[in-house]
Amino acid sequence: MQENSLNRAASLRPIVIEVAGEPQGVVVPDAGGYRFVAVKLPAFAMDGRHFPNVETAHRAVSLAVSESDAA
Repeated sequence: MQENSLNRAASLRPIVIEVAGEPQGVVVPDAGGYRFVAVKLPAFAMDGRHFPNVETAHRAVSLAVSESDAA
């Protein structure tokens, strides 16, 4: 019983999204996909957005951060 709880906890751990070596936020499992939670100002435009997978979230956050840096 305890083993099942530990396995579930491991699968719900946040995954850090980095852009150019800087952590910008995390994605957490949510409703069959992942929700992004921003921790740095350049990524706040993406805060709360839902993505189907981690790779899509990373691409979107990278684009948002690069656009923020260009402004």
